[in-house]
This record gives sequence, structure tokens and C-alpha cells, in this order.
Amino acid sequence: MSTRLVATEVIASLINNQGSLRSLMTNAQMQVEDNERALLQQLCYGTARNFPKLYTLADALLDRPIRKLDPDVLALIMVGLYQLSETRIPDHAAISETVDAAHDLGLRRASGLVNAVLRRFTREQEHVLDALEAQPSFLFNHPEWFIGKLKHNWPDHWESILAQNNLQPPMCIRVNTQHVSRETYIGMLASENINALPGTFSDVAIYLAEAVPITHLPGFAEGLFSVQDEAAQLSCQLVDPQPEERILDACAAPGGKLCHLLEHQPKAIIQALELDQRRAARITENLTRLKLDAALEVGDAAEQGWWDGSLYDKILLDAPCSATGVIRRNPDIKMLRQGEDIHTQAKLQMRILENLWTMLKPGGTLVYATCSIFSQENERIIERFVTEHDDASEIPVDAPWGVARPFGRQLFPQENGHDGFYYAKLVKEKAVLG
Repeated sequence: MSTRLVATEVIASLINNQGSLRSLMTNAQMQVEDNERALLQQLCYGTARNFPKLYTLADALLDRPIRKLDPDVLALIMVGLYQLSETRIPDHAAISETVDAAHDLGLRRASGLVNAVLRRFTREQEHVLDALEAQPSFLFNHPEWFIGKLKHNWPDHWESILAQNNLQPPMCIRVNTQHVSRETYIGMLASENINALPGTFSDVAIYLAEAVPITHLPGFAEGLFSVQDEAAQLSCQLVDPQPEERILDACAAPGGKLCHLLEHQPKAIIQALELDQRRAARITENLTRLKLDAALEVGDAAEQGWWDGSLYDKILLDAPCSATGVIRRNPDIKMLRQGEDIHTQAKLQMRILENLWTMLKPGGTLVYATCSIFSQENERIIERFVTEHDDASEIPVDAPWGVARPFGRQLFPQENGHDGFYYAKLVKEKAVLG
């Protein structure tokens, strides 16, 4: 099947909100020849990463309202403009292959429109691009609602956050020190001619100079490492699991933080909770590969039906969120996320936090984490919770990473470094007898 055709189907599915890029790519990769998979990856991720910019560009090139375009036609134009504006693919090849994809999709009438838009861009490129420089969605390559909200949240950081979101992230792994030290594993990588550097904030993080398929790295099947961003690795430091402590990892899929806790402290008694059965299966796969053991419950962290009534010493709540701190790794967030989603997520986060708090022992700690950069999902949640609960106190996170906030600590995506993340630590006060 034509690579442009498959790429168009992926982008059209995203436009129709029919799945995430990561999930759609799993099936898409099977529809093209092995030697075309790298191109498919480039077309899909590149178009998604540049979608706000491309959408604004297409709108300027069209003589009809872009919002009225059929999703398949819009996807064709997006994939075509991405090739012309962001890659070294020759113009004639990009145009002809994309128009052929229109025919393959049964869109013969639309093929003329696609051809006209792409050829107009090649003729008027300089003039059109100059005229769009003043439009924020084009200049910063993000939806306008996102830019406005980010300016409000982070007036001193918003431009650097947007710039980082438009870059490809580095590949970061977490070495399993139950089996090998970080220094030894970096040496193993060097023996395979793979350049790597230790992370700055996590003592088990390693950054690869170039992305490598995980199965090509030494010791994958033996569980010597896992792929995990350095910001996510910091959760283990904050939870600080101890022998025999009963710990809950809520919203645990795909299991990276859970496995890190177990690698760091095998004698801790850790239970994982995940709502989605399919995502829970990913946790089991990771535990099996790493030869780790944890109880796994499939249930809703906002409800109590799965709970046996025994209190936990510590809880890690990696709350469901907008994922706006990891746009570099999930560029389709630019397409899928809407401004009202932040409010919806914040309501769910508070429900989960309220519920899990009842399961924590007096004197116990709860680590709240998100991969969001919006305060509505982060420090405002913690501020409100502490204000409304007399038995809740926030423990300031004193660390060499991120930005200290009145409640918690915020990390922003860094070039050649970690993703955007937020952490806060709460302690449940013991009842005073009197």
C-alpha cells in the first residue's frame, strides 16, 4: 500500500479523533514495506508535529473555508504541505505521490484540489510564508488557545516551552541497577558503538546521542534497562520506597514508575492500579520482562470497589492529565487536545485525589504527579486540596531540578533533556489525641 496513502489515513483518523498517533501507528506500520516504515514515521509524526502551522498555511492557500473540507482531503493536503515545507523530498515527487494517494482513496474529484493547493504553494511559497509570520498559530506552531493559556500560566517561560515542544525529544533510558550499574551499562553501549551520557537528576538515567530501536540495545530481553524519560524517573526519589512499606501506584500503566520503585526497593509491597484492561496488560508485560513482581488491580482510582480496605503507607498518583508536558513525544496532542479538556481533567484529578486520600495511613505520604505544564492541573489542585483538608500538609520539594512553586515543583521540557512534569508531595497528619 502507498506510504502516502497510509500516512493520510493516519492523519485523517487523528482529525476525526479516532485514536492516538501511537496506537494508530502500530497498525499503520504493518501496511507498508519494511523499507518504507521510516518514511511513514516521518510523514505521520512530522505532519502531526507541524499540524497547527500546516493548517494555517492550508487555510491561506484555499479559496474555500478549510473547516468544510472532508477530513480525508484535509489530511492529504496536510501530508503534502509537510513534504513540501519541512522535508527534502523533491517537490515533483511529493506532489505526484500525494495526488496518487487521493486517487487510491477514491477521491478523484478532490485530487484536482489537492494538486492545485500544493502547486500554488510551490509557486507562491515566499509570499505566503511572509504573510503568515504574524499569525501565532503559524509562528509558534501551536493552537491559539494553547498559546494564550501558556502565556497566562508562564509569562517568563512560554516561548521556550513552545520552542521545545516543536523539537524531537532525546531518547532516555533507565538502567536496572538490580542487574547492572549505570557506568557499566554505558560501557556496554560504547562497546556497541552507541554514544551515551548519564542523566543529571536521576542516578539511573542515560541519554543516547541518537535514537536506537530498543531491541538493538544490549540486554533488553534480560531486563537491563527500560525506556523512560528522566523527569518520570524522579518519582522514585520522591516516593522513596522502604522495605515492607505498603505502596499504591495509582493509574500505573504502562508501569515504568512501578518497575522503577521495585528495582529500587524489591522488598517494598507495591500494588498497581489501572483502569484500562489493555493498558494493564502492558504493566504485566513490563513486570515479566524485568523479572519483577507486584499485585495488579484493574479498577477506577476515583472509586473504591477494588480496594480491600487496608491503608497504604505511601501512594503515588500519576494523575491522568492533558499530557501537555510531553508534546515532543506525542505531537498529536496539538491536534487532539482542546482548551476545555483542561477543566475536565482537573475535575477528574480532584476526584481521584479525594478518593485515594481516604486510603492513606495517618503519617503516610502521597506523591502527586502529572506530565502537564498547566497549573490548573497541578499546583492549583494541590493548593485547593490542602486548603479543604485539615489533615493534609504539603511537603516542599527541595531539588536541583525544575521550578519551585507555592505548591509543588514544575519541570519544563529541556533541549537534550527531560520532558515537562509536575510533582507535589503531601503528608497525612496523624490525629491529635486530647
